Amino acid sequence: MNEKEHWDKIASSYNEEIFDVFKSDREGKLMHYFKKHGDKKHTAIDFGCGTGKALPYLSPLFRKVLAVDISRECLAEARRRSYKNVEITRKDLSGRRITLPPSDFVFCCNVIMLPEPEKNVIMFSNVQKAMRTKGNAVLVVPSFDSMMFSAWRMIDWYRKEGVKPANIPPSELAYFSGKKTDLLQGIIKIDGVPTKHYSESELRVLLKQSGLVVTALEKLTYDWDTEFSSPPTWMKDPYPWDWLVECKKETGSIN
Repeated sequence: MNEKEHWDKIASSYNEEIFDVFKSDREGKLMHYFKKHGDKKHTAIDFGCGTGKALPYLSPLFRKVLAVDISRECLAEARRRSYKNVEITRKDLSGRRITLPPSDFVFCCNVIMLPEPEKNVIMFSNVQKAMRTKGNAVLVVPSFDSMMFSAWRMIDWYRKEGVKPANIPPSELAYFSGKKTDLLQGIIKIDGVPTKHYSESELRVLLKQSGLVVTALEKLTYDWDTEFSSPPTWMKDPYPWDWLVECKKETGSIN
């Protein structure tokens, strides 16, 4: 998939089509971490900013924010927000040779989820390179564990209504229509788009390999209506989630 073309195409309808993590964050965890790391003397990078949904939250907390994305059209939408302390630039964040100014804080929300594993590894590394020695990062990535749990919930829902798993409409299982090797690597189709999902253990390994130390890893939970239209009232906790990872640069890293 051509990432630039994909995001350029949907830029004008981005706010309607793309899941809004900020509005769906049940416990307000993102704002907790933003306030924890916010400092008017510090700089921040919105790594894969899209149309700039994070800018209203980051701009008031930092001296300067650099918003970066691959899509010119998405960046054009982000510029319309007109924050005086926000600089906007275009870069392919999966490129091996990109340069970003070292910053005190890096935020990256549902960007490192390409179907090509090697590109995701490069992006983790680029996040690390963009951090100052004592900098911090907060990453949000799709959860493979949550996706499997949601699928089990769906099967349980059908079972309660008298439908056996073998009789569930194939369209309900379209998420898992890829190759076995893709599924085993956490690549699941979301609205037909192959999307990388992570297990907790895999995430810890990849971050360590990228020179990042995990300081917190927790669930960023959402209501069930983010997974299903009109979910039953009995479907409550535990809720679906993305992984929220707080990390810092590994001591001794020279990047």
